[in-house]
Amino acid sequence: MEKKVFETRMEVRDYECDIEGIVNNANYLHYMEHTRHIFLKHCGLSFAEMHRKGVDAVVARMTLQYKVPLRCDDEFVSRLSITKEGMRYVFHQDIIRACDNKLSLRAKVDLVCLINGKLGRSAEYDEAFKDYFED
Repeated sequence: MEKKVFETRMEVRDYECDIEGIVNNANYLHYMEHTRHIFLKHCGLSFAEMHRKGVDAVVARMTLQYKVPLRCDDEFVSRLSITKEGMRYVFHQDIIRACDNKLSLRAKVDLVCLINGKLGRSAEYDEAFKDYFED
């Protein structure tokens, strides 16, 4: 079965580029985080509301592979799919340059939930993501 994918489109802003004229590597983390937050809204949850309930999804680990750089004014597609491994939500994220569909970044991002500050399982996150988990 093909995994269900979520994607959003964005554009590089000039201040995100370094002296070499390419997107500074740290900005890719912002792009991916923004995509995960939009995905959460798409799934019916608010990151801020979950925090008020004492449920915080936090990054535990990231693996990043930078491929083709993005430059000022480039449009790109930020895409993700998700699996669940034990207590971890594993996001498989790609950033693709729109003009030529070249892969700019591939990442694996592991998130865990802290329930009132302690590692735990979130029924709300499980329910929100269930249609996206790979079989």
